[in-house]
Amino acid sequence: MKRFRFTFLAICMLLTWLGISDLVLQLRNPEPLAIELFELESGQPQQEWLSISGGHLDLLNGINMSGTIEIDSFLIPYVENSSIENPRLWIETRQPAIINLLTTYYFKLDDDQKRAAYLEEHQDDFFPAMTITGMTADSLIADSNRDKLLELLTSMGIKAEDNILFISEGKEPGRFRGPAFLLLSIIGVIKFLFWSKKPSRKD
Repeated sequence: MKRFRFTFLAICMLLTWLGISDLVLQLRNPEPLAIELFELESGQPQQEWLSISGGHLDLLNGINMSGTIEIDSFLIPYVENSSIENPRLWIETRQPAIINLLTTYYFKLDDDQKRAAYLEEHQDDFFPAMTITGMTADSLIADSNRDKLLELLTSMGIKAEDNILFISEGKEPGRFRGPAFLLLSIIGVIKFLFWSKKPSRKD
C-alpha cells in the first residue's frame, strides 16, 4: 500500500511540474512574436510562439514526414531565396493545399514531362512568400521530437546545423492544459494527505 501511495505522489509531482511548465510557457507567450526571417539568423528567438515573415516555403525541397503515400504533413525549408543550401528554419506544415500540391507532383504524375508541365503551371505555388505562425520546441517532449527531425534531415543527406529551428505551423500554447494539470495534482496531493492520516496496514 505504501508503495502505491508514493507512486501516486510521484505522479502528482509530475503533473505539478507539467502544469507549472505550461503556465510559464503561456506567460512567456501571451501572443505570437512578430519577427522577420533575417532576425532569426542572429540567434535564438526570445519566445516559442512566433509569427515569421520575410521568407518563402521551398516546397520542392520539402520532406514527406510519413515516408508513405498517405501524407498528412511535410517538413519544408523556409528561406529568403532559393539559393540557400543549408536552411536554418524548417516548417512542419499540414496545410491541405500544400499537401495536395506535393502529393500530385510526386505521386499522381507518372513521368518527368508531366511533372515539368505541372511545375511550370504552378511555379509560384512551389515557392510561395508566406507568413508562418507556430511554435518552436519548448519542452522535453518537443526536444525529443526535434532530435527525430534532425535524424530525418540527416537521413536525407541534409546538413543540419546546431542552431537549426523547427516550427510546427498552427501550434500555439495550450490555454487549459496547465491549469488542468495543476488542479489534478492538487486533488491528488489532498488525497495523498488523507491517506497518510489513516492508519497504515502492515504489508
